Formats: sequence, structure tokens, C-alpha cells
Amino acid sequence: MATFLYKLGRLTFRRRGFVALIWVALLAVGILGAATASTATSSSFSIPGTEAQRAFDLLEERNPGNSADGATARVVFKAPEGEKVTDAENKREITGIVKELQSGSQQIAKVDDPFKAQAVSQDGSTAYISVSYQVNSMELTDATRDSLEDAGEDAQKSGMKVEIGGDALQVMPHTGTAEIIGVVIAAIVLVITFGSLVAAGLPLLTALIGVGIGVSTITALANVLDLGSTTSTLAMMIGLAVGIDYALFIVSRYRAELADGREREEAAGRAVGTAGSAVVFAGLTVVIALVGLAVVNIPMLTKMGFAAAGTVAIAVVIALTLVPALLGFAGKRVMGRKARKGADAEKGAEPGNGAGLTKSADAKPNMGTRWARFVLRKPVWVMLVGVLGLGVIAVPAASLEMGLPDDGAQPKSTTQRQAYDMLSDGFGPGFNGPLMVVVDTKNSSDGKAAAARVSEEIESIGVVAVAPAQFNKAGDTATIVVIPKDRPSSHATEEVVHDIRDAGENIKADTGAEVLVTGATAMNIDFSQKMNDALVPYLALVVGLAFLLLMLVFRSILVPLKAALGFLLSVVAALGAVVAVFQWGWLGSLFGVEQTGPIMSMMPIFMVGVVFGLAMDYEVFLVTRMREAYVHGESPGQAIVTGFKHGARVVTAAAVIMMAVFAGFIGSSEQMIKMIGFSLAIAVLFDAFVVRMAIVPAVLALLGRKAWWLPRWLDRALPNVDVEGEKLQQQLTDTSDSAGSGDGGGEGERELVRV
Repeated sequence: MATFLYKLGRLTFRRRGFVALIWVALLAVGILGAATASTATSSSFSIPGTEAQRAFDLLEERNPGNSADGATARVVFKAPEGEKVTDAENKREITGIVKELQSGSQQIAKVDDPFKAQAVSQDGSTAYISVSYQVNSMELTDATRDSLEDAGEDAQKSGMKVEIGGDALQVMPHTGTAEIIGVVIAAIVLVITFGSLVAAGLPLLTALIGVGIGVSTITALANVLDLGSTTSTLAMMIGLAVGIDYALFIVSRYRAELADGREREEAAGRAVGTAGSAVVFAGLTVVIALVGLAVVNIPMLTKMGFAAAGTVAIAVVIALTLVPALLGFAGKRVMGRKARKGADAEKGAEPGNGAGLTKSADAKPNMGTRWARFVLRKPVWVMLVGVLGLGVIAVPAASLEMGLPDDGAQPKSTTQRQAYDMLSDGFGPGFNGPLMVVVDTKNSSDGKAAAARVSEEIESIGVVAVAPAQFNKAGDTATIVVIPKDRPSSHATEEVVHDIRDAGENIKADTGAEVLVTGATAMNIDFSQKMNDALVPYLALVVGLAFLLLMLVFRSILVPLKAALGFLLSVVAALGAVVAVFQWGWLGSLFGVEQTGPIMSMMPIFMVGVVFGLAMDYEVFLVTRMREAYVHGESPGQAIVTGFKHGARVVTAAAVIMMAVFAGFIGSSEQMIKMIGFSLAIAVLFDAFVVRMAIVPAVLALLGRKAWWLPRWLDRALPNVDVEGEKLQQQLTDTSDSAGSGDGGGEGERELVRV
């Protein structure tokens, strides 16, 4: 692989104009496609194989023409202190708003009068108008939204408090200025790392081009592939982070090759051949982790994973082609001013004579070298402190509770959250999470009797209210709305769902009618359970495949095993931090958490997938330098020092950049994006600086040569992918020697490119 990438690096360096033109054209095509594509609607949400989904599908089948995924809204009214909504003046205002809404938009399917639909609280302080739409929230026109928002203005003038809940006012999430700050921090770190504005700008430019192509493609295909609004945000988050990092490693290796006296084209070839090999395998681990989300069998999550994986693949290809092409345009400016002055001072030295190596060898040990030597002196203590520290942070993960957000998770300043609180105060906390019980009476001899039996069983369980059964036109399907006592995300409500389902088994045996529980609350419960059930198989698949991949890279069994165990430690610690902040509320105000509650159901498994891929990035980039030094004859301990000497600074910069990019999404108005941004940022902190920079070298120091042990039969069976460039180095040496001194030496290397 290293030889192929070496040729690719030199080719793109020489044909840099053509390569740059291709990528600019691809970006232009993507932007044009996104600009001309029809506005994306919200993606359909389904959970195949769950009872809630079966009930939803049954309703769609038995009630054709009645869209169950249309937008809904609740216009909630609260009378002034000492008054009731049933007072003549207040009632007149509310009734007028009902009429106003009914004629306000052609997209409205139904508007329920609260005084006819019994939507008034017992104390008379609160009432609500239910509004149903023919289309989902993303297809609502601005005029429809405006008519809904304006509906309560007259009532507010009369003294009533009016708030609007439901998904009709749902808008695309925004990330705020913090995302821009994250990119600015990345730029500052790159300037400090390279000491050159040109070198710092290259990773940012190439990453933005890659993300631009990926996100514009997702936007253009959003309607065709039924992609949700958060898909492009997550793809941008991951693509930007890995895009900067992959380009960073190529540029860093290129500068190192120049410092060793290589010609620019040769340096580009060697940089892509060595660091590029690590980029390929690091990218593969991320892609495996993201594509592996398909095993969960939730279409929305699968699409998110594939979209993000595609953006990562683009980042890899850009790092291997566009980065060396732009390095060709950059010239000597890719080196810092001090480095250029030093090169001019040594201009008399012959290229490739080892002057750069001598200078590097004589230089004062850098921070990475000093840290590696410290770890080699105290490996046991470093390992214990790292493991115990992450273990303590991981303790809250034992209290992890999962669920999906509702309006109760919105910021308190939003009208949706205030409407949620008003309904809870007026009708009880369970009113915001009604259950819909579907009774399939097709195989029952007496459908009405079966439905009545279901209502009696539910009332005996203990709920606030059970609405009368409503049959469809065919009379073979009934729906019963149930109001539980507790809030939607509570354990008590989950128990009610399970109790109804258990009672349904007996009812089916006695009457032949099938009882199914659905609705948003039941969907959330089933979704969380499906996430729990899929976590272990997902981990087994992703970790297993990545273990085999890393075994190819490192030619070792213990190194991949240590990498996987270190990942598990960092991800559990990250989960503990997420629970402490978002579920317990510790430091919640610092991160803009206004409402604590269960952790997003999809967040742990999504975080596991993404963090595993990113964790392997640092494992590959750092340990391949150690492996490279080891196969070239250094002792295990000295190989660790060499790996940190060349890789610690760059890995540190890459980790800080990735943390800054992810942390930028903490400012999002969308709770899921905020939580994922925090979890990924904290996970990178733990994995890069504690696991990879401390625990990994400590374990390698304790293992010594055993770390690189591989059974002979397995060594013969596994293909040698030559990530560290050992074969490439040998080929270059042999070719240069065979060329002889008469033909200039460089001709031999050019001959290798033509092979």
C-alpha cells in the first residue's frame, strides 16, 4: 500500500493543477445540486420490529387517507389570576380563535373546539385547541406558521397567557456562533503547530472543501433518500474534524521529509506513502464504525451513519490527493520562517545528505520525548492513575437512563416548553404523553365487547383517564386514548405501557382481539429498548472488524487488544460525564442545559460508533510511528520515545482541533446535537490525552517486545499492507543503489514511480 500511495502522492504533486480543478468542479456540482434540489422534508421515523411501529402501520392500513404523520399543534390558554377560561369574555376570545384557525390555512385538516372536545381543565384555568395538519411540519408554509403564531395575539391582549406546543413550529436546528469559534480555535492551533499561515491554512481549506462536497450532496439527495434535518449537521461535525486531522498528518509528515533534505516532489510522495497509509486505515475504522450502525435496524440511524461515513471517505481521498496537490502550489511557504532561514543557511549541503537528520538528532528533546521517557520510568504509576481516574469519572454511567426528548426538554424560553408546562399544571404531567391503544378486532366475534374489555383492563391498571373507543369506518379497528399519571419519560409511565401489553395477551386469548400500544411515548420506550438490545451486537461487530484491521496494521495481537480495551475505558468515562451533566445537572448551566432528563436513546450507540473510529485514528497515527521505528531496528522502549518525538505534537494538535470542532456544536438549539457534541468532545479528551498519550505507552513499556508478538502461522496468513513503509524504504534504497552515481540517483526514484 505504501508504494501505491507513494506513486499517487508524486503524481498528484506533479499534476496539481488538474487535481485541484477536479475537486473544485466536484464542489461546484455539489453546491449546484443542493441549490436546485427541492426543499427537504423531515425524514420518516420508523422502528421496524416493535409493537409501536406495528400499531402505527395498522392504523395507516385501516384508515387510508388519514395521515398519521401530519404536523400537530396545541394552542394553550391560561386565564388571568382569579378568572376562568369559561368566563364569557375569555370563552368568546377562544371560540373566535378556533374559527380564525379553521379558515387560516388550506393545510389544516382539523381544529377542535376545546369547549366541545372537553379540553378544559377541571379548575377552569386552562384550555387548549388541538390543530391537525395534512402535511408534516417541514412541509408547512410560512403563511401557515404565521397564522398559527398570530392566533393567540388577540387573546393575549385580553389578559390570557397563550403558548403553542406540538411540532408545527419545529424549525431546523442552529448551532450558533460556537461552531465558528471551534473553527477559529482549530486555525490558531494549526498556526502554533506549524508556525506558518500557509501550512495552517491547508488542512482547513481541504477540510472545508470535503465537508462542502459531502454536505451539499446530502442536501441535494435529502428528498430522494429521505434524510432527516440532523443528518447533514452530524456529517459536517464528523467530516470537518477528521478532514482537518487527516490533512494535518500529511502536511506534518511532508514538512518532516523536507527537513530531512528531500526534494519537494519526493517529500510529497513519501508523506502520502507513510502518513497516507495511516490515514487510509484510520479512515477505514471510522467508516466501519459508522456503517456498522446499520445492525441496529433503524432506518434513520442507518442513513445518518452512511451519510457521515461518506463524508469521512471524501476526507480520506482529499487528504491523499488534494493535499499533496496544494503542497505543490505552496512551495517553500509551507515551512515556517525560521525553518526557511535555516534551510537557506544550509543551502550548500547536498540534498538527502542527512543534514536535516543530524540537526534533528542534535536538537533539544521536545515535550513528547520528555513525556515518553517519564512514562518509561514510571509505567505502572502512569497506567494506574489513568485507569483509576477514568474509572471514577465512569461511575455515573451506571445510572444511565435513556429516552427521547419531548417539548419538556426544550429551553424554558421557548413557547413549546411553556405550553408543555401549562398543560402539565392544568391537566397533569401525563397529559403531555398520551398513549394510543389500538385494538384489532378483525378476528374477534364481538369487536365492541372486546374494546370495552380493553378499556376496563386499562382503568384497573391505574391511569388518569381512558377515552371511549373510536372505531374506523370498517368497524374492525378501535383506538383508545389513555392519559397516564406521570410524565412521558418516567419509569411509572413505562410500567403502564408494559402492564397494558401484558393484559393484552390475556384479552387476545379470550376474545381474539389483538391489543397494541403506540403513540409518541410508546415509540420512545420501544426505541430505547431497541437501542439497548443492539448495543452488544454492534460493539461485537465493530470492535471485531476493527481488531482484524488493526492486526493487519500493527502485525500484533496485543496492540489491537490494548487499543480496543482503552477505547472501552474512554467511552464509558465519556458516558459517565454525559450522565453527570445532562441527567444529573452537574455543571449543566455551563453547557446550556436548562432541563435535565434521560439521555437521548440513540446517543450512546452513536457515540460508541464515532468515538471508536476516532480513537483508532490516534492509535494508528501514534503507534505506527512506534512500529516504524521498531521494524527499523530500535528497541521497544526507544521506539516509544521515537513515536512520541515525531507524533505527540501532531496528535495533540489534532485532538485539540477535534475537541474544538465538536465543542462548537454544544451551542446548538437541538438537544441531540448539543449532547452529541459534548459527548464526542469529552470522549476525544479522555481517549487522546489519557488513553493514547498515557495508558498506551505505559502498557507498551510493560509489555516490551511481547507487544509486537504475532504467531508465525498468523504472520504468514495475514497480508503485509506495509503501513510503516518498510517495503517502500527498501525499494527506494535498492533503486537508488542500482541507479549508480553516474545517473544522478534521482532517476532511480523516478523509475519506481513509472513501475
